[in-house]
Amino acid sequence: MSETSTTKCVNPLTGEILGEVPQNSKEDVLKAIEKAREAQKVWKDYSVKERVRRLKPIKNFLVDRADQIAETISRDSGKVRLDAMVTEVINSLMALSYYSRKAPTFLKDRWIKPGNLLMANKWTKLICAPYGVIGIITPWNYPFTIAFSEIILGLITGNAILFKTASETQMVGQILKEAVEQADLPEGLFHYLNLPGSVAGDAFLEAGVNKLFFTGSVAVGKYLMKKASETLTPVNLELGGNDAMIVCEDADLERAATGAVWAGFSNAGQSCGGVERIYVHQKVYEPFLKILKNKIEQFRIGYPFDFDIDMGGITTKKQMNVISLHIEDALSKGAKIYAQSELPGDSEYQNLMPATILTEVNHDMDVMRHETFGPVVGVMSVKDMDEAVRLANDSYLGLTGSVWSRNRKKAEVIARKIHAGVITVNDHLMSHGLPETSWGGFKQSGIGRSHGQLGFYEMTQSQMIVHDFMPGVKKNVWWHPYSQSVYEGMKGMIDFLYNRNIFIRIKGMMKLLRTFLRTFRTGE
Repeated sequence: MSETSTTKCVNPLTGEILGEVPQNSKEDVLKAIEKAREAQKVWKDYSVKERVRRLKPIKNFLVDRADQIAETISRDSGKVRLDAMVTEVINSLMALSYYSRKAPTFLKDRWIKPGNLLMANKWTKLICAPYGVIGIITPWNYPFTIAFSEIILGLITGNAILFKTASETQMVGQILKEAVEQADLPEGLFHYLNLPGSVAGDAFLEAGVNKLFFTGSVAVGKYLMKKASETLTPVNLELGGNDAMIVCEDADLERAATGAVWAGFSNAGQSCGGVERIYVHQKVYEPFLKILKNKIEQFRIGYPFDFDIDMGGITTKKQMNVISLHIEDALSKGAKIYAQSELPGDSEYQNLMPATILTEVNHDMDVMRHETFGPVVGVMSVKDMDEAVRLANDSYLGLTGSVWSRNRKKAEVIARKIHAGVITVNDHLMSHGLPETSWGGFKQSGIGRSHGQLGFYEMTQSQMIVHDFMPGVKKNVWWHPYSQSVYEGMKGMIDFLYNRNIFIRIKGMMKLLRTFLRTFRTGE
């Protein structure tokens, strides 16, 4: 590790230096993975209940330090403290509690019943085997909870962890590291590594992680998948979204508009599963917009450490530029700013942007085609729900979506037509906070799942152990030495099991029975 190479942690709104964290090198990654492999050999042999017991102190840390964690997230990322508490601290506690409770059931060895009467002596046991060393790379928008869930799932399933968080949120990474270190883990099982994003994926894959979990951009995800193909290293990728919200003519408009504000502007719109596009039935388009406008114009923006602020700032200058370019592109192509919140006058803070509602948008605009990842939402009128679904699916991304209707059955019919990994009815964005509900997308929104029972399976490899329970058997009926009688016996199996003629089935059974007797004899 270089003595002079550090990452400066900066409050994105004030410019205040929050701290400095030493950077690691690729050599540090190699040393870490060597230690991790040795520690994992011990950890994997603990029972699931013992692993859960050893992780238990993390819960007390999160409870006792909840305010400090929320404050750290707020100062490091620019999101308001309530967002940090609700969507990161509480989510993490619920995830830890649920995974600890369900791990013994989800990871329990399971017998698989024979699928055929003539193979009834062969019973298969399904085992969830850990991969070994898991690499986890997470982003700055939810710097605590995304990483926390994956780290806990990785550990509880018997893996060692190499973890890298975003350079922009190293202070959150430090307190997350402290939380994990409360657990009674074998030395070297968990490693926190501070690497530039441009080298982290290469370093993890070249060091030989057994599986890589990455949350970030589509472009980087594609690069890592290509890199991983060189060694056939499995990857789990969550690559963002451009999520659609569909408002039916029978929707509760007050609830729908309120939900759109929260899901579209929570964390200043920097949510991969947040609302970015809204398609509203033409019969309720105008009244919906009026409610939305009223709420947006009352939206309070400012320093996120204040409790009475609804939206903080944008975490990076780079992201501010993307958001601005998307708005400029939309306006140049005919979009209108229908509603916009006010920024605080003469503010001393940086990286603040207004919450913005765009109308007269179309799918030629970047704001409707690509992930904006900011406080901007486009709203379109549609003649019916078929048009809404078509437009919702007109995207190369498909992470989440939502349908808003008083008729739950009708909403589900529409939801099933949306090409996205998670669809909510009369809600949006919150499904990432349901530890039992697996998270992941369709199309270029990613590969694999996290959270829930499927999240456990992503952290493990399916291993099958096949037992033979037939006593006295010397060989299988189809083993050597071969002969015509063995061939006829095996052909008899087909007739016995599947022939439509009852008499041929009986003959087949007799041929099979004669051949089957050889399994108890030697030499023939």
